[in-house]
Amino acid sequence: MAQGSATRELDTFAKLLCEHARVRPSRPAMRYKDLGIWRTWNWSELAETIRAYAAGLAQLGLERGATIAVIGENRPAMYWTILAAQWLGAIPVPVYADAVADEMAYVLDHADVAFAAVQDQEQVDKLISVQDRVPKLRTVLYDEPRGLRDYDHSRLHAIADVIARGRELVRTDPAAAAAVDAERDRGQASDISIILYTSGTTGRSKGVLLTAGGSIAAARDTVAFDKLTDRDEVLAYLPLAWVGDHYLNYAQSLVAGFCVACPESRETAEADTQEIGPSFYFAPPRVFETLLTRITIRMEDAGALKRGMFNHFVGVARRWGEKILDGEKVPLHAHLGYAIGNLLVYAPLKNVLGFSRIRVAYTAGEAIGPDLFSFYRSLGLNLKQLYGQTEAFLYVTAQPDGQIRAGTVGPATPNVDIRIADDGEVLYRSPGQFVGYYKDTEKTAETVTPDGYVKTGDAGFFDPDGHLTIIDRAKDVGKLKSGALFAPKYIENKLKFFPNIKEAVAFGQDRDFATVMLNIDLTAVGNWAERKNIAYGSYQELAQRPEVYAMFTEHVAEVNRALAAEPRMAAAQIKRFLILHKELDADDGEMTRTQKVRRGFIAERYQPLVDALYNGAEAADISTEVTFEDGRKGVIAARVRIADAQVAQGAKPGVAA
Repeated sequence: MAQGSATRELDTFAKLLCEHARVRPSRPAMRYKDLGIWRTWNWSELAETIRAYAAGLAQLGLERGATIAVIGENRPAMYWTILAAQWLGAIPVPVYADAVADEMAYVLDHADVAFAAVQDQEQVDKLISVQDRVPKLRTVLYDEPRGLRDYDHSRLHAIADVIARGRELVRTDPAAAAAVDAERDRGQASDISIILYTSGTTGRSKGVLLTAGGSIAAARDTVAFDKLTDRDEVLAYLPLAWVGDHYLNYAQSLVAGFCVACPESRETAEADTQEIGPSFYFAPPRVFETLLTRITIRMEDAGALKRGMFNHFVGVARRWGEKILDGEKVPLHAHLGYAIGNLLVYAPLKNVLGFSRIRVAYTAGEAIGPDLFSFYRSLGLNLKQLYGQTEAFLYVTAQPDGQIRAGTVGPATPNVDIRIADDGEVLYRSPGQFVGYYKDTEKTAETVTPDGYVKTGDAGFFDPDGHLTIIDRAKDVGKLKSGALFAPKYIENKLKFFPNIKEAVAFGQDRDFATVMLNIDLTAVGNWAERKNIAYGSYQELAQRPEVYAMFTEHVAEVNRALAAEPRMAAAQIKRFLILHKELDADDGEMTRTQKVRRGFIAERYQPLVDALYNGAEAADISTEVTFEDGRKGVIAARVRIADAQVAQGAKPGVAA
């Protein structure tokens, strides 16, 4: 395949693609499981496909500087759209596939989108429903043709057809081939390569402008940091619109040359992980919590011998596993016991999870419980933590091998400079940091200091060894009425360390004491109820069972004991709590698309429940509008119990020490 000669400086992703096609043409670049069968593209095939796609897009009128939305799950065609657009100097704008029509319309209109590439009929229908709010959108491309045959195709084009037309064009028209190669070569490090919209925890999402050169420089640093090579492989199941996917899978793959595997669907991601056996892996704490919950449930249902063997060797792993992983000296009997445990328990368990080949694994997004973190590390999984932001192009800190601590997120990553402001806010400068928010110079000026540091909005501190600890969002760290410190996220994360608790929302700012709203984890609590012969007919009914409240009372009491042991947090012990009658949901505006709770919105939405937490009521009535998967609205009405929490010895709730 004649690709033309890319310029020597590999400062755009399209140039990196062509370099891989030259250096490692037959190495696998991308896989996709379709109808149960894995299909693989090597780097040469991928480069030829992207070149053809770029030619087809150019023929449709996509130009340098124009924006193109990308809406779908982790499919090759979605990644190809990003890369083909960057080849032409256009700017991809990934949008969360599960975004409701209103969210999607805002992003598309704000980003001045004229083109959109979507996965299937569902996304096409969303675009049609908001077309009057996105006046600049004129061309829609789709990956899956099912259900779209009878649609008006004057503006609809199959991605496969666009690629086929582009392939024919570059084959038969030398001038067209030269033109598409020239567009790639025109690319520069300073080009805006993507706009990633923030999760919108406190308001409307902001479009983060990232450059090609900055993104590549950041990815090169972390590829070297974790020694990633073209022999590695990842499973791409994270949302395309999230910075984690664009960095960990897309950018690092194009820098290191490793293979990106796309699962058949979101539902099959866990099974596909087992088949692929990735060597580099990322998951938020919730994924690790869910996996451990399933393991625990299976062991509780296992026979006595199997359960006893599992518990024994997990105990051995907890005592010696992390030390062995970090290369510390341990007694000979510890090595022997761990080796037997690996043969009988750890290796089979990792194989079932698809973790057998993992060299490096990361978790981030929320705090991970020390016990949960240690459990996976004790099995021999090199699990580490990182801290990052969209504005940084992800990495700000990361834990180096052998320097792993559950309570910190590690030191600054290579070439990142961090400082702590006088008010405790974490500031940084990084190679990949953004150049600004799209169409929002005022917000950009608020976020970047005059000397170029980005304000994270998070409060934190360094320990004596230079490892960063994040406490909470700086604006959320407040005080109770007494003046005692109140850090809601810190409290919420401690509660979510329990596998029975899926979400927690803490209140207490300028109040007499701290309170929380909780969500049950239906899988964990449902299994527990089944084993206890507790009957229930719905999530709402199970959540309000007195036995569930009794169990959660114990969990809250344990958190209070932990808070009491920390002098600065002792006064923020939880005095009252309730279990919500429904799961918090992004479609209802209660969470962001990256699963962060929107505390202010929840406080307004559930004002009667917040009032009941503080006025001494034993229960409160609430009616809540919900959005179903098909977009229909409904109402859930419930009477929610309010429970008093057990307060630990030490400072009284609400009373500063």
